[in-house]
Amino acid sequence: MPVVEGEEQKKSKRSVRERADAIKPFTCKNLIAVIEDPSDVKNIGTVIRNVNALGVEKVYVVDPRKALPDDWQEMREKKSLSKTSVSAVKWSFVKRFDSTDDCLDHLEKNNFHSLVTSPHVKGKSNVYLHEGDYTEHAKLAVWFGNEKRGISDRAVERSDGCVAIPMFGMIESLNLGTSSGIVLYEVTKQRRDYQSRYRKRDKRGERAEPLPTVMPQEDAQT
Repeated sequence: MPVVEGEEQKKSKRSVRERADAIKPFTCKNLIAVIEDPSDVKNIGTVIRNVNALGVEKVYVVDPRKALPDDWQEMREKKSLSKTSVSAVKWSFVKRFDSTDDCLDHLEKNNFHSLVTSPHVKGKSNVYLHEGDYTEHAKLAVWFGNEKRGISDRAVERSDGCVAIPMFGMIESLNLGTSSGIVLYEVTKQRRDYQSRYRKRDKRGERAEPLPTVMPQEDAQT
């Protein structure tokens, strides 16, 4: 029996490595999803799940209440996050910040441009989701605001522009999990297509043969 269990463990580890190798080329490099001051840790887990499923490289959380540990390994072992993210937190890089300015300082220091999800703001560049070009900047951070208050004025002030999801119902709002999934789907679709055609920014280094943008079914089911 111990021999059989040992073989099963080896097979399981091998399948995890195979899956990790299969998804690596589809990850959108230099793309970060930022959650600003979320009030419910469950919503953080939902966004992390979306991030992992859609191939976003990292998650930053502006967490002034210190609901999350600073250490990534501790974060990965946090039961509330693991449960709501369906274990995606174990496979996603998550970093927390004490304030919006701390996060923006870090992003700007590393040459990231920020877009916030927000309705029209006077004096800012405003686009509907499907109208935006999310390949313009090599390094991009997409911000999602608090469940009740939305994005902060400070984040809007220091961002490059605002992105809004067009809505057509009586209720003109979406929860954090839904809105992050919709926005990140469009952003990752564009950036993955760009990565498949070019090796460098500004449409330089065009590939002779574009890389696939969708995983083959056999790899997706590994």
